[in-house]
Amino acid sequence: AKQDLYLPLTLTLFFPGTAKVGKTSLIMSLVSEEFPDEVPLRAEEITIPADVTPERVPTHIVDYSGRTICGIFDPLLSLSLLQANVICIVYSVNNKKSIEKVTSHWIPLINDRTDKDSRLPLILVGNKSDLVEHSSMETILPIMNQYSEIETCVECSAKNLKNISELFYYAQKAVLHPTGPLYCPEEKEMKSSCVKALTRIFKISDLDNDGILNDNELNFFQRTCFNMPLAPQALEDVKNVVRRNMTDGVKDNGLTLKGFLFLHTLFIQRGRHETTWTVLRRFGYDDDLELTQEYLFPLLKIPPDCTTELNHNAYLFLQSVFDKHDKDRDCALSPDELKDLFKVFPYMPWGPDVNNTVCTNEQGWITYQGYLSQWTLTTYLDVQRCLEYLGYLGYSIIHEQESQAAAITVTRNKRIDLQKKQTQRNVFRCNILGARGSGKSGFLQAFLGRNLARQRRIREEHKSYYAISTAYVYGQEKYLLLHEVLPDFDFLSEADLACDVVCLVYDISNPRSFEYCAKAYKKYFMDSKTPCMIIATKSDLHEVRQHYSLSPLDFCRKHKLHPPQPFTCNTADAPNKDIYTKLTTMAMYPDSLELNYSKAIQNQFLICHAKLCCMCACNRCTFCICQNLLNCELLRSVRTKLYGAVLNRHMTQTDLKNSTFWLRASVGATVFAVLGFAMYKALLKQR
Repeated sequence: AKQDLYLPLTLTLFFPGTAKVGKTSLIMSLVSEEFPDEVPLRAEEITIPADVTPERVPTHIVDYSGRTICGIFDPLLSLSLLQANVICIVYSVNNKKSIEKVTSHWIPLINDRTDKDSRLPLILVGNKSDLVEHSSMETILPIMNQYSEIETCVECSAKNLKNISELFYYAQKAVLHPTGPLYCPEEKEMKSSCVKALTRIFKISDLDNDGILNDNELNFFQRTCFNMPLAPQALEDVKNVVRRNMTDGVKDNGLTLKGFLFLHTLFIQRGRHETTWTVLRRFGYDDDLELTQEYLFPLLKIPPDCTTELNHNAYLFLQSVFDKHDKDRDCALSPDELKDLFKVFPYMPWGPDVNNTVCTNEQGWITYQGYLSQWTLTTYLDVQRCLEYLGYLGYSIIHEQESQAAAITVTRNKRIDLQKKQTQRNVFRCNILGARGSGKSGFLQAFLGRNLARQRRIREEHKSYYAISTAYVYGQEKYLLLHEVLPDFDFLSEADLACDVVCLVYDISNPRSFEYCAKAYKKYFMDSKTPCMIIATKSDLHEVRQHYSLSPLDFCRKHKLHPPQPFTCNTADAPNKDIYTKLTTMAMYPDSLELNYSKAIQNQFLICHAKLCCMCACNRCTFCICQNLLNCELLRSVRTKLYGAVLNRHMTQTDLKNSTFWLRASVGATVFAVLGFAMYKALLKQR
């Protein structure tokens, strides 16, 4: 367990008390393991090395002299109190006045000179137990009940070394495993903050979300916290203890939440605080039962011009979390299921705008694809928030990683991708610019499969300026993130301009709509390497002449852009998504020759698709993949090199007409096709 993050570098014990109660004798007996013949007025400060202490923490011991110096008590008292981690108030069991001074003098003095919000734990030490035959516990117990900061009381003897080691063990334990944050002695039950933390731990450990920790889950929990599983008999003994004390603590031979909380209450009541603290600290909690900053926000270095994405293991983890809470198995999270998923969070992280950012079903519930898309969006835009969310879900514990940072992939610099003309990124950003009313929001929502009728049902306060979903490019699934930029032409920030592809949107029915696109392109994107596409929205309406010096088509020809792409979301079914595939392709391959095809070639390609009724322009079917393969730059270069190699062999016309040559070529082509198809089936993973 990673407890070292939460422990003090050096544990300081301070020993105040009335004069002649044996404070110095206790310290010297501990160090020398024998009662000293001569006891000085005050022992020197001593540091005990970590390797000889029970908790492996260096321990610094500070003595206090109750005698006056020129009529003034020890002037270092206040400084010692400030530096101490635990205070051991020493009294003599055979001196009632020293016991009375615990409440009349020492505790009020300590409380006055320490911060009220962070009271130090107190240990009551009854020395000289060898001089009496009775115990002082009957007198001390009411004091312990009155002051919650008192952790325990130990009766010992410096002379015969009785309970000397136990005294320092409990003193260390009071700091490293304090009772105060966990348990309320007056009410004899755990505090609400402790119950809340343990409830989160139970839900994370309940891997199948059935409300019960079965034997496998209990063993995983035990191994995670204590680095060793429980024997089968030990598991049964634990469950039998719960059965004997409560009726609903064990169900279907598994431990319920009530039984889990009862066990930890029992540990605390029996003085085994370290067990509960080990569990809490393993799951990221500090001494105030708050998740630490080190746990929620592990160090993650992100160089400039790099993006952040979730890796494969992170997606597997998020998939398991989705399956765990999708109880009706409809591949969507209902509001109740979503609320149950986020019960391990201190707040609800997703607002109603998320439902308009990702794909949902007809009921408006977030689908499996939409769920993963939202996590991808959070990772891309705010990786620190993503790390925080993964910390709440217990990613590092379930996947046994050092931290949530292991779930993040930092992509390489975008300039390197442009130089190599290839990328390993899976998330691409497209900024949508256009004048007011040009159809930017409709373009975003159409990407999520919503036509105009469904878009009209979106409330204004639930509107989102982002949309993210998947698109397929050459058979590969990629995420396309659309961002609607507010139409403030004169104040476009670097964030508004930083993207992989730009989409300039204008309304064909508004004569002044295209002017914004033209000016934005000439001011911000004409000299940049960011690919641009112009979208002519509301193509179902009558097109009017734009009030600009050039028509949209002539403007695109002049600046060597794609012709304006017609688009409408006023359809009976879900809008066509071919345009989003083109945008994703442009983002992936900004310098690709395929993107510079003339309009005529593009039209021929579309006509070819139209003639083949069984085919489409989805970039997912076999025809599309083969067509893209035949047209790709790599195959063209290979074909050119092969052609050159054939010519270099000075083959004659007779050789080319030879039937044996063509037979060999046909066999080779067949083998190449079969191998290619086999690789395609093996490498492309089905949904």
